Amino acid sequence: MGIVRLCEKQEVEIEEFRRMLLSYAGGVQTRKHQVEFRDQPVTAALGGNDGVAEEKLVCVTSGVSFLGLAIVNRLLIRGYSVRIVVTNEEDMEKLRETELSGEMIGANNRVIAVMADLTDVHNLSQAFDGCRGVFHTAAFVDPAGLSGYSKSMVDIEVKTSENVMEACSGTSSVRNCVLTSSLLACIWRDNSQSDVSSIVDHNSWSDESICVDKKLWYALGKLRAEKAARRTAEQRGLKLVTICPGLITGPEFCHRNPTATIAYLKGAQEMYAYGLLATVDVNRLAEAHVCTFEEMGKTAFGRYVCFDRVIQSEDEAEELAREMGMQTNMISGNSSGSSSFRFELSNVKLSRLMTRTLRCINEC
Repeated sequence: MGIVRLCEKQEVEIEEFRRMLLSYAGGVQTRKHQVEFRDQPVTAALGGNDGVAEEKLVCVTSGVSFLGLAIVNRLLIRGYSVRIVVTNEEDMEKLRETELSGEMIGANNRVIAVMADLTDVHNLSQAFDGCRGVFHTAAFVDPAGLSGYSKSMVDIEVKTSENVMEACSGTSSVRNCVLTSSLLACIWRDNSQSDVSSIVDHNSWSDESICVDKKLWYALGKLRAEKAARRTAEQRGLKLVTICPGLITGPEFCHRNPTATIAYLKGAQEMYAYGLLATVDVNRLAEAHVCTFEEMGKTAFGRYVCFDRVIQSEDEAEELAREMGMQTNMISGNSSGSSSFRFELSNVKLSRLMTRTLRCINEC
């Protein structure tokens, strides 16, 4: 939880980030393939037909991504079998390389990769069939967009989110879904209004008009996708929890997750000035996903804000900039000065849930 002083609003120019964009886009395919790692038969890969496999089988969309892989590893450590949804042959090959390199922990016979069309609800239902739950982490990139996430990606993100919820609700085995949203869906508000709370937490929602005016397309996409998912889940009676993480960091995060990093940081100077530029380690975020999933039948519900650091000082901004290979002022700008008004990010709801869960695990 952190508090820093408020300064004059500034928009960060991100043209210099273009060199960091990914050279490919995650496309959607019109056909589905299923591949078992190490050429194991499906029944062996899922742990046999003893009834335990289905109870411990879950699905992760975009499991080849920086966050997706971390969630897969956390699930494998917890004893789950995992079905990973990818959308193209390139990601399928990356999964094979990841498994063979040992980066995927304990994947022996417990990971299956499925290629699915995210625009086809029936196709997704087939991919989810037999799974107890779904972790929807899939995101989208647009190399033609300045930040890798252009305005056109917003509608794609929303439609895919709706499709996943429809597929989950229409698949008899799926009980729960965890959606990865973003802290950006909480922080962009009209701060000139006197009734705006200084606390930003799971109850806070970004203002769509602010996102549109500032051309914050990544924030708008996450905001609208989360709202659409919640609306569809409620209509279909699906249990849904959403996680709203800060900027995802971790080992070589800038190189392993460049497009999302660049897109997230549009508006970085203003976020820093307001005390709203927060980060979270990818492994802690993965743990939060699995923790909330396991508690959905008990106390977990609604939204959870997830971060473990707020960038509050010039030194912290310099450290983050150094990790990204960029100028510090592209994060901090001219944010020195004082103000009587300031914001406070709160992740109390998630911290309490994870503390209770860890205590229960230790006692058991």
